[in-house]
Order: sequence, then C-alpha cells, then structure tokens
Amino acid sequence: MTATAIGALALAAWAYLLVARGRFWRAADTDAAELAAPAEWPAVAAVVPARDEAEVIAASIGSLVVQDYPGPFRVILVDDDSSDGTADVARATAEGLGYAERLEIVRSLPLPGGWTGKLWAMAQGAAEAGTPKYLLLTDADIDHAPANVRRLVARAEAGRLVLTSLMAKLHCATGPERMLVPAFVFFFQMLYPFQWAADPRRKLAAAAGGCMLVERRALEAAGGLKAIRTSIIDDCALAAAMKRQGPIWIGLTHRARSIRPYVTVAEIGRMISRSAFAQLDYSALVLAATLAGLGLVFVAPAALTLFTTGWAQLLGALAWLAMAAAFQPMLRFYRRSPLWGAALPLIASLYAAFTLRSALDVWRGRGGLWKGRAQAMARPA
Repeated sequence: MTATAIGALALAAWAYLLVARGRFWRAADTDAAELAAPAEWPAVAAVVPARDEAEVIAASIGSLVVQDYPGPFRVILVDDDSSDGTADVARATAEGLGYAERLEIVRSLPLPGGWTGKLWAMAQGAAEAGTPKYLLLTDADIDHAPANVRRLVARAEAGRLVLTSLMAKLHCATGPERMLVPAFVFFFQMLYPFQWAADPRRKLAAAAGGCMLVERRALEAAGGLKAIRTSIIDDCALAAAMKRQGPIWIGLTHRARSIRPYVTVAEIGRMISRSAFAQLDYSALVLAATLAGLGLVFVAPAALTLFTTGWAQLLGALAWLAMAAAFQPMLRFYRRSPLWGAALPLIASLYAAFTLRSALDVWRGRGGLWKGRAQAMARPA
C-alpha cells in the first residue's frame, strides 16, 4: 500500500469518527442540569467494595454518608480481606462526621472459584442491602458531591432508567496523568459512544464502574451480579445485561471524582493493561487488528506528515489535524492545554504498548492483576 493510500484511509477514518460515531468526541458535563424531584424519594443503598483502600476510603465513605438524599439511604462497605485497616478508617470517618448509623461494614467471605474479587464483594453487599429500589455501586476511590445520589435518583426516576452511570472525573494532576488520563476517557467514548449507549435501538451498552445506580429488581431479572461474575470489565458487562431489561444512560460529570493518583506512566500502564485484552475477548487476531488500527488511525498521520511529501504529507497532516481537533473538548473538560492534541499519536502509541502488555500478562498467567489477584479469564468452577 502506498503512502498516499495510507493517508487517504487515515483521513477517511477520521471523517467517519467525527461525523458518524455518535459524536463521541463531544466531552461535556451531560449531567449538569437539575431535574425535577420525584413525588417520593425511593430507598437507596450504596455498595462499596474495598480491598486495602485505607489511603482513600475516608474521603470516599465521608462523601457518601453526608449525602443530602431526602429518602432512606445507607452505605454498605464490603471489606475484601484488607490488611491495612480499611474498615477501621471507614468506621472512624463515619463516626467523626456524626453519621455512624448510615454505615454498615460487611466482612467478605473467602473468594469462591469463578468470581472476580470485586464482583464477589459487590454481590455480598447487594445481598446485605435487602430490598431498596436502587443500588448505588461505587468504587472505594470515588469522592461524591453532596447532591450526587439525589440527582442520580432524580434522573433515574424521570427516565425510568434501570441503570444510570456517571463517568467519574479521573485524577489528573501529575505529569503522566496530564498526558494519559484525558485520552483514557476519549478512547473509552470512542469505543462506547454515550449517545449510542443510551439509544434503546442499539445493542451497544456502556457504564462506568465508579458510579452506577442500578434498579434492583431489573438487576435481579438480569440474573444479578452472578450473571457477570467472571467479567474483568464488569461495568460494561453489567450495562449490557441491564440494557436488555430497560433504558440505560451514561454521562460525564464533575460531581463524582476519582481521588486515586497515578504518579508514573508505569502505574497508568498497569491500570490499562489490567483489562485491555479482556476488552478484545482475549483474541490474538483482534489484538493484531486493534494494533494495526491504532497505527493507521493515530500513528500514520504523524509519520506521513513528518517523513513524506506531496499528497501523502497533505493527507497525513489533515488526519492529524482532525484527531487533534476531536481531542479538544476532552482536553477542555480536564482543563489541559490544547497542545496535547498534537501529542495524540504518541499517546496512542503508549496505549498500544499497554494493550500488547495486557495480552502478554494474560498469556503468562498474570492477567487482570489487582491487589495481588490475577483474575483475567476467570471461569466458573
């Protein structure tokens, strides 16, 4: 294939992505509007799985127990065999804020075969919750604004949603985070355009595991968390199961923030590698196609611009300009310099390396490694 043909393909790919991919690039706080309160506020139980999260659990649990939710609300922390005093920190936080009665701590039972650790902890918390109308499934590193639960429920009630999810604003302060975190959300939206995820006519479904409000009866009808117990990418697996039960919605927000920092590129790489090959269904063929696609869509435009002349250079430059422009809304959302748009080919190359590493980790028996557990390709016992 000639350089000019590669440039034409890259530019055509970006034309499709900008025009016909569900406007994935439009990164705005889509949950900013205040919705009308329902006639009655239903019961909600927040379920927080936590394994060795003492460094972040005080902020997370503290933000939950002080929610201004008008209806019945409680928080269930499932302590997944922590060795750092996670449960004690959470309890002391709730007591110090004067909301000890809102927090219940459950000690996780031993992990059975065929379950990932997080889903097993979540399932125990959901069982302990009893029969509220909604379960808020949230991570131990998420800081919730005081109105978050109230506004989530208002949206769910107004739209009769079985799943309402917010993509928490990720920590983006260190140098590696400034380079790689906005692109993480950008690539996620490219794979799962939020507009398409909310469209009942489309099969595509997506959720963000940091903040998911689930209608309990619909979850039970979908088979409960047991139905997805082997999933590494549990949020999107849950979204797919829930979309078969009714309408779902996902949006960006400033109201839920991840407080887990990533200091080095290697730390971010491990976070991405934990689930990247699972996203490709553990297929070497899909991996090869993905790496080739990343090369064509992201790397080739920069290479053509810098190392060719004539039509190939022009087509490459136009494709590079298109990707940089598409990245701008996400950079504004994260308040990062627009110049990072020009670095997207380099950033995509790093993500390709992380994806390849994910496959190598699985083949070495260390896939899905999290808090000492290698869980990729878990299968029911």
